[in-house]
Amino acid sequence: MQLRDKLRILADAAKYDASCSSSGGKKRDSVQTRGIGSNEGMGICHSYTPDGRCVSLLKILLTNQCLYDCAYCINRRSSNVPRAKFTVEEVVKLTLDFYKRNYIEGLFLSSGIIKSHDETMEEMVRVAKSLRDEHKFGGYIHLKLIAGASPELIAKAGAHADRVSVNVELPREDTLIELAPEKRGDIIRKSMGQVRLGIDAGKERNAPIFAPAGQSTQMIVGADGANDRDILNSSRRLYSGYNLKRVYYSAFSPIPDSSSRLPLQAAPLMREHRLYQADWMMRFYGFESDEIVTGDDGLLDLAIDPKLAWALANRDRFPVDVNTADRELLLRIPGLGVKTIDKLLRARRQRLLGLEDIARLTRSVEKCRPFIITRDWRPVVLADAEIEARMRPVAQQLDLFT
Repeated sequence: MQLRDKLRILADAAKYDASCSSSGGKKRDSVQTRGIGSNEGMGICHSYTPDGRCVSLLKILLTNQCLYDCAYCINRRSSNVPRAKFTVEEVVKLTLDFYKRNYIEGLFLSSGIIKSHDETMEEMVRVAKSLRDEHKFGGYIHLKLIAGASPELIAKAGAHADRVSVNVELPREDTLIELAPEKRGDIIRKSMGQVRLGIDAGKERNAPIFAPAGQSTQMIVGADGANDRDILNSSRRLYSGYNLKRVYYSAFSPIPDSSSRLPLQAAPLMREHRLYQADWMMRFYGFESDEIVTGDDGLLDLAIDPKLAWALANRDRFPVDVNTADRELLLRIPGLGVKTIDKLLRARRQRLLGLEDIARLTRSVEKCRPFIITRDWRPVVLADAEIEARMRPVAQQLDLFT
């Protein structure tokens, strides 16, 4: 099979991997490595194809052949899709060729499982090692680890990659057993634990660096019966237990010849978006997962963002005086972000703030007005339905030609 044909198959097969963020890597340049490639350590500007794929990283599978028969995966053993496999040398050549043409700034490499966990992982490690040691490649490398691979191979992967990740696949273990019987949650968590130990050890003085951009994971949303409360609770445990940089959420999309155990319709992309917003609230705004989801059905409101939904469900906490409230309470006001609040705290040391001052600090002043008190503003009492109606985006008919 020609290299171009392999690239077409294996780049398309990799589009379901969502975790392509590149922030946090070690800063390198070609002067330092005496090779090619650089990595600023502060993220890569992504560009996207019309179908949503990120193309600033060369995002491919080593192979889409797989021993496993996970019901939700397009590359499962029983799937009727074209198969291909790169050699180690081909992946190295493609990465360097694309980099020299300024098409990419790094490599995102995942793989189906061929023969065994260790054999697959060993080939992926050989790719990273060849790029770093033989070609002095200083760009970004993200390796998707194979759960169950040996600790020695995981250590080698972390030594050469900026970021590594192990996918938990699904938020609930009972549905993982049902839909992916060859995979085991305890083995996935064991591999994630080994990565965390490696990262912690790498922070010691004079210790070799291990995956400086940390580890991440990905879970599929809407393939099973898990609600948003289940998903966020699972994410909270992953963040606290394995010190993850990110949990990525991927809305389930129906695949050809899929199992009857899977939904016939794709999960709403807005649900994925709301989960990312809720995830942000847990990581940066001090919210607990249990308090974010307010509905009895355990689902986030798709019409309004979860921070506004929480504020409407806790009206007794508002309005908040922005001139006296502590930072923790300010973080819970809809429309105010972390950077805005930091600016607000600095500004109020100089004088009492009015509504115009808040408008200068944030473009979302209309969203926060019903929830704040300033020097010259106190909101009138509005019913929750009125506030929600004001905040709800106005539906618009899209025009094909504008």
